[in-house]
Amino acid sequence: MKLGLVGNPIKHSLSPWIHKQFLQQVKQQGDYHLFETEENQFIATVAQLKQKKLTGFNITVPFKQKIIAHLDGLDANAEQIGAVNTVVNENGRWIGYNTDGLGYLEALMDAYSFLFSDNQKRVLVIGAGGAARGIFYTLCQHKFQTVDIANRTMNKAMELKLLNKSKVTKTTCLSFEEAEKQLGQYDLIVQTTSVGMNEDKKVLALDQLTKDTVVSDIVYQPLITTFLAEAQKRGAYIHQGHMMLLYQAKLAFQNWTNREVNVSPLLEDFEQQIKKDG
Repeated sequence: MKLGLVGNPIKHSLSPWIHKQFLQQVKQQGDYHLFETEENQFIATVAQLKQKKLTGFNITVPFKQKIIAHLDGLDANAEQIGAVNTVVNENGRWIGYNTDGLGYLEALMDAYSFLFSDNQKRVLVIGAGGAARGIFYTLCQHKFQTVDIANRTMNKAMELKLLNKSKVTKTTCLSFEEAEKQLGQYDLIVQTTSVGMNEDKKVLALDQLTKDTVVSDIVYQPLITTFLAEAQKRGAYIHQGHMMLLYQAKLAFQNWTNREVNVSPLLEDFEQQIKKDG
């Protein structure tokens, strides 16, 4: 089985390690290679991968939208989100999937199932970039009362809001300043920007944060970001970024192999891998 990752930069990616563990778990021979490519070489790289007859590959920044024009089809989820992170070779047809939002949601449900106990929960998504798309779209499918967006530029927030196709969930777009003032009303706060990646910074002040809120950060390097550390000090539950990485990889692997895998046996070693790379 041949698998891989296309993106740039990806030389520090942990995906080869994750998928090696999954392959061992299902006792399957296979390799997972990194295909780092420049923008002007992207089309040629994709053509080469198709000729290699890979089982499938992951796609990451900056190519999650660009890949769509080079596929034979999309699943409904990827089509709605407008971005692909997993490509599957289905009998010679290359089909795009998006496991980012679904992976995030599954990780969240496993950790904090009480967030899904009724349809009155309120959510704030911080950021409106590419990383927010799958998460926002998927959260809106799950009948929260609100899934609001806080972003520096209102135009991008309004564009993201269009992904909310729910008849139940409402979305309001907020500036960072507005969001800071009303943090206390949310049950779940999801930080989707790159702020805090290997730096002692946070995107919002957490002065109004209330105890027992779930605060989630998709940044996984470091394992506990400044944002999460401050939230924890204020009595919040925290949800770390490496969980989304593991769960979206799990769903991608299952798309390629039709085999169930378990992330739990990987957790301790995976955290050590992240610390080693930090």
